[in-house]
Amino acid sequence: MLLRSAPRRLHLLRPHHLRLLSTAALASAAPAPVPPQAPTEWAEAPLAAVRPATADASLFHVSLDLSAHGDLLASHAAAGQFLPFRLPAAPYPIFLAIASPPPPPGSSAAAFDFLVKRLPGTPSARLCDLRPGDLVHVGASVVGRGFEVARIADARDVLVFATGSGISPIRSLIESGFVENNKTGISLFYGVRNLQRMAYQERFNDWEAKGVKIVPVLSRPDSQWTGERGYVQEITKVLVADGLSKDRILTNF
Repeated sequence: MLLRSAPRRLHLLRPHHLRLLSTAALASAAPAPVPPQAPTEWAEAPLAAVRPATADASLFHVSLDLSAHGDLLASHAAAGQFLPFRLPAAPYPIFLAIASPPPPPGSSAAAFDFLVKRLPGTPSARLCDLRPGDLVHVGASVVGRGFEVARIADARDVLVFATGSGISPIRSLIESGFVENNKTGISLFYGVRNLQRMAYQERFNDWEAKGVKIVPVLSRPDSQWTGERGYVQEITKVLVADGLSKDRILTNF
């Protein structure tokens, strides 16, 4: 685990051949109205794992066993795509960003991983309360186009912003080979309330080894915190106001 303050303050960021990936308002963070691409076909699959992903159990790791659903596995083609879940007694399906990278051709991968916010009283909380082996209904294929990284192939630097469970599709992006394939400078600004709510800390060393500078940004840190403070979701507004074209901002929704 590597947590440290950034070498430059957030307010000094300026657009200079930047490409930006933003997940500040990810659909997995809270229930949302059913989007138009709601599936008409559903599949049934068992949960392979359900466990807390943060010290305060506000986020959960959920893994879905898809060993019997090769077509569904193959439909995951880009980091940032979603899988719909239809849970008992829920009035609408929920759409969760897939955290695991798209399986390469010939891969033996047989599961999708998710990072789920356990918000009491919501369908996502019901999912977090299930156990390994429980069956759930999911869409027969993934939805969404994911991050359209080809649009920013000429950029020299990448700023990645994520908050809370919005780090889920960013994990997929980093571990899909995006960093190694692009040979660019990539900084990940990951915003949460405090370190007890920060997921994937056990992956940070590996991500930094791949070339990703990780900058934790805490909105309500304790008195011992010496790193960055603030709200990551405000940075995109600052960059646009400072001249960064919206065409250089990518989201996965």
